[in-house]
Parts: sequence; C-alpha cells; structure tokens
Amino acid sequence: APTGTSSPTPSPSPTASATTPPPSSGSVGTAVENEVVTLTNAERAKGGCAPLKHDPQLRAAAFGHSSDMAKNNYFSHTSQDGRSFLDRIRAAGFTGGSGWAENIAKGQPTAASVVQAWMNSAGHKANIMNCKYNLIGVGAATASGGQIVWTQDFAAR
Repeated sequence: APTGTSSPTPSPSPTASATTPPPSSGSVGTAVENEVVTLTNAERAKGGCAPLKHDPQLRAAAFGHSSDMAKNNYFSHTSQDGRSFLDRIRAAGFTGGSGWAENIAKGQPTAASVVQAWMNSAGHKANIMNCKYNLIGVGAATASGGQIVWTQDFAAR
C-alpha cells in the first residue's frame, strides 16, 4: 500500500478530538466518511469497477487509525505500537478476505479534496481502482490543529 502523504505538511500538536461517532440507525460512518465512499465509488465506476460497500469493521479500523494518528501526532501505515493495517483490521473483527490495502492522507479539508489527492497519486489510485476490492472502511479524525487525518481500508471478501 502507498505510504506517502498527499500533503507533506508538519503535523499538528498531539492532542485530537474525534469526529462524531456514526449514528446507530444501521448506517456506517459519519457524513464526511460516507461522502468519501460515494466519491471513491464514482471514480471506480469510471474504470468499470463495482461500488464498494462501507463495512462496519473496516470503518472501525480506519477510524481508529485516523484517530490514533491525529491524537499521537504521527503519520504512518504502521501504528506506534507496531501494528500493520491488517493487524488493525483483524483487531476490529474483520474475518476472511483475500486482499487488503490502505490509503492514508492528512490535511485535505474535504472529502472531495482527499479523494482527488489519492486519485492524483499512482499508488493510492491503484488501490481505489482495484476491482477485486468490494468492501471499504473510511475514517476521518480531526487533530487539535484542525487538520483532518484520513484512512481508507479496502478488502476483498
């Protein structure tokens, strides 16, 4: 999975406030996270890929990672405790699967701007446009300095 940032700006101070938790009405994710899913699916449709379904376990893994990066002032696919994105996906309860990937970004202020940044990066775009993936989890957390930290976790199952 790509490890580069779309916005190589300095990280904000280490404290963070989480975004609003998802509503309990059976939907997955916040409004901005769901907008990322919608925009990602629009890009996939241009390449003939089926839409991704927002999976609650993948969303939990993605949001947990975005929140951790925002709170602890780091930017990496590897958590500070050494866990990989697949470790985090499994810890969130996601089982099975035959392929996984992760995109991360920080600093883009909107869903549209982060999806565009990923589409402008070959490695990130390859994850988005990989038609074998059918599930996604999106997490967005806002750091104390106001920067949004974004994570997309993809899976095929």
